[in-house]
This record gives sequence, structure tokens and C-alpha cells, in this order.
Amino acid sequence: MMLHVTILAVVLLGSCWAAPPLDVNPADLDLENYDVDSDTWDLNIHGETYDYDDLNEEIEVDTVAPPPAVTQPPPVIIPEDYTEEVTLPPRTTNPQVPPTLDFLGPGLFGPETGLGMPVCLLCVCISGSVYCDESDLTTIPPLPKKTTHFYARFNKITEVKPKDFLNQNELKRIDLTGNQITSLAEDAFRSLPQLQDLLLVDNKIRALPELPATMRHIDLRNNRLQSAGMHREAFKEMKELQFLYLSDNQLDYIPGPLPDSLRVLHLQNNNIQSLNQDTFCNSHDMNYVRKALEDIRLDGNPVDINQYAQAYVCLPRLPVGTPR
Repeated sequence: MMLHVTILAVVLLGSCWAAPPLDVNPADLDLENYDVDSDTWDLNIHGETYDYDDLNEEIEVDTVAPPPAVTQPPPVIIPEDYTEEVTLPPRTTNPQVPPTLDFLGPGLFGPETGLGMPVCLLCVCISGSVYCDESDLTTIPPLPKKTTHFYARFNKITEVKPKDFLNQNELKRIDLTGNQITSLAEDAFRSLPQLQDLLLVDNKIRALPELPATMRHIDLRNNRLQSAGMHREAFKEMKELQFLYLSDNQLDYIPGPLPDSLRVLHLQNNNIQSLNQDTFCNSHDMNYVRKALEDIRLDGNPVDINQYAQAYVCLPRLPVGTPR
């Protein structure tokens, strides 16, 4: 208890010593006139006169100091002989994720998978149409399973293999115009249940394999197709065939019988030398009329159509033909 009292006394004594001295005479303090107007104040205190007009001078404020300049680090100089080892991720074995454009290799992402994604990295896929024109292709790439129209014009494809269009159950149109195709596999197109249009213009094809009965448009102009390379009665069962273009080939007769649905038949610039009476008409039915076939081209063949008048009696129009 005595210790606390001693500490308190020391603190109070220090406060008194720290107070500033007061040199004002109490007699000079007139508390009765404390509310005197400030205009009567005597500003002369202890012989010093203060000029308060100095307080009205403007104070100049300088601008904020600019931020310190930022210095860029020196550029990194890489020696010419510098090499860095990069570790690539392992090749995936998941068929859902194509690793690279290696899909063009044999066996990888074949059409039996029905994935269809790899070809769309190389070609243009719009809805069910795949466009691979002028892409330097040498083979038919794997197609999406939902492909309806396939265009691979002006490439370097040399053949159509048996499995190139395997399981393409919705494919309706194939256009391989302007390639270097010399052979077509016998089973290349036969298993396509909806194929309607087959365009193989400007190739080197000598034989035509069996085609599905759903065909509507066949174009084999400017090839090397021979009559011996075609199936007997190749077009007979095609009940919807309308356009058949076989000009500029090496055919020596007209492949018949032709379906009644046929509208256009172009055979100019071949080696056809004769016509059969039943090629267009039915010799056993004189009332038979082939109404649909209105465009027949036989010009540029050695045949003289004027010698086969009975072959045209059922046609709405005579064929065009000038023997060469």
C-alpha cells in the first residue's frame, strides 16, 4: 500500500514540474471586463507587435512530385546454340480423342468407328456435307457416320477401296470429279442404301462396279470406260435413274435395257457402231411410248442413226447424232 502511495506522489510532483511558468500578474487579469470587444484588444504583448495582415497572403501549393521512373528489365538474350528439351504427353489410346492428323494413317479412326471427327480437322463439315475439294488427298478419308454429301473434287485420289464408304448408311451423293482414279472396288458403292448421285468425271476409270438400285444421277464423262468393264444390264433395276452421262469414253454399244425413268442419256464421243431395235423401244409392243427420255446424244460415234429408224419410234424426240 505504501508503494502505491509513493508512486502516485512522484507522478503528481512530476506534473507540477512539467507545467510551463506563468509570468502573468494576477492583478492584471480583469475578470469583470472579460467580455470586452475584441476591437479594443491590445495586441502589444511583451513589447512585440504582431502583424496579422501576413495571414491573408496566398499560400502557394506546389504540384505533387512525379512518380519515380519505372525502368524496364534488360531483354533476355538467348544464345543461338541454346536448346531446350520438351517432353510431349503420351499418345492417347482413347478413340474419342484424335491425337493428331495421324488419322490419315491406316487403321486409325477407320470408317467402322463412325466417329467422323478427324476428317473435319482437314476438310469442311457443314451439317451432313463434307467438303474436301483441292486438299491434296490421295485416299478417301474416314467420314462422319451421318455424312449425306461427300465432295472430294480435284485431289490426287487414285482408287476407291472396298471399305472407304463402309457403314455410310445416309450417304446420298459422292463427287470425286477431277482425281486420278484408275480403279473402283467391286463393293465400293453397292452397300450404300441411299446413294443417289455418283459423279466421277475426269478420271481414268476403265470399269464400273455394281451400283445400288437407288441411283438417280450417274456421271462418268471423260474416263476410259469400256463396255467390257460394265455389268450386264447394269442400269435395268434403277427405277429412279434420270441422268446418265457416259460421254468421252470407249464404249462400243449402248448399255441396256434402260429404265423408263431415264430423261437424259449422253453417249457422244464413244465408239458405238450400231443400235438395237430394243435399245430404247419395245419391239414386241408397238404401242409402247417412252415419254421421259427427251435428250439423247450420240454425236461423235461411228454409228449412222439414219439407218435405225425403228429404234426411235417410241421416243418423243429423235436422238442427236452425226457420225464421225
